[in-house]
Amino acid sequence: MPRRLISSRSSFEERIGYSRAVVDGEWVFVSGTTGYDYATMTLSGDVVEQCERAFLNIDAALREAGTRMDDVARVTYIVPDRADWEPCWPVTRKWLGQARPAATLLHAGLQDEAMKIEIQVTARLRRRQGDAV
Repeated sequence: MPRRLISSRSSFEERIGYSRAVVDGEWVFVSGTTGYDYATMTLSGDVVEQCERAFLNIDAALREAGTRMDDVARVTYIVPDRADWEPCWPVTRKWLGQARPAATLLHAGLQDEAMKIEIQVTARLRRRQGDAV
C-alpha cells in the first residue's frame, strides 16, 4: 500500500512542513493536534472545548484515512498546565472509551501559549464487514 498524506488544509502544514496524518501500510499516524477550529480560524480559551475540537480534528483525519476512533491503538496527550488535564477526562473517555488505547501524558509547552492541549494518535486500518477485498 503506498504512503498517503492527509491534510487538514491548515496553512501551518505547508509553512512548517508536515501532514495532519500519514497513512503508511496498515497504520495511520496523526500529528499532534490542537483545538484550533480551522473552519472559523479560532481557538477557544477553554481547555475542555479545545480538547473536544482536537478530537473532532483527529476524527476528520482518521475518517479521511479510512479508519475511525475505535481503531486508535496509541494516544499521547500534551498539556502545559497539569490542572487542565483532569477536566478533559470526560472528553477523552467520550472519544476513546471504546478503543481504550495505550496512553501517555506529557507536561510541556506548546507552539502558542493559547494552546492548552495537544493530542497525537496512531490508529490501525481494519477491514470492515462489507469492505471490498
